[in-house]
Amino acid sequence: MKLACLFSGGKDSTYAIHLAQNQGHDVACLLSIFPKSEESHLLHHPNLRWTKLQSESMNIPQLTTSSNSNDTVDELIAMENLLQNAKDQFQIEGLVHGGIKSKFQKEKFETLCLKLNLVSVAPLWETEPKKYMNDLLDSDFNFMMTSVSSDGLDEQWLGKLISKPDLEILSNLSNKFGFNLNFEGGESETFVLDCPLFSNPIKINKSVKDWDGYRGRFEIVDAELNYNA
Repeated sequence: MKLACLFSGGKDSTYAIHLAQNQGHDVACLLSIFPKSEESHLLHHPNLRWTKLQSESMNIPQLTTSSNSNDTVDELIAMENLLQNAKDQFQIEGLVHGGIKSKFQKEKFETLCLKLNLVSVAPLWETEPKKYMNDLLDSDFNFMMTSVSSDGLDEQWLGKLISKPDLEILSNLSNKFGFNLNFEGGESETFVLDCPLFSNPIKINKSVKDWDGYRGRFEIVDAELNYNA
């Protein structure tokens, strides 16, 4: 089936493409919506502009739009218009997304797909968090944490590339502080720097950290594809 992917550049949407391709689907395009602010309940915010490098490295074209409101209804209208564009340009038959446990998101996407006569594909749905995170690392997904907003996650995690030892520490922190190990609740956002889908990894040349004592963001200021890797 020919699919579009709702794409944020994070581990979930990127791994959803990986699984969809392994299932025999053709991911024909990426759909990225720039939210008005980080207060969005539906859309991913940090470092979204650098998804253009991921699109180039995966050789999958990207369609983008912006939402001028944090209201979910307005964001869904922007998403519907983008999906219609994908149908017109790429003749997609469905939408793949990286939802894991958010029934709110899943129902919104399914309703939208039903309206546009598309199939909703959620390959990560209800995967067990620790197995999923291990599968990511075992599949050579190289990703960093780009925001934190939970007890137990401090400034040291901003910009950190996650390894197997880190995963054990995160698992213990998850048990202690009660956040989702896969960050499904927005406790952290991630950005994929390299994976089997990429022809070239992403090299970060400049970045800044913003930390207020409880939550923080790692912002990529300058990046490029590393053709020498």
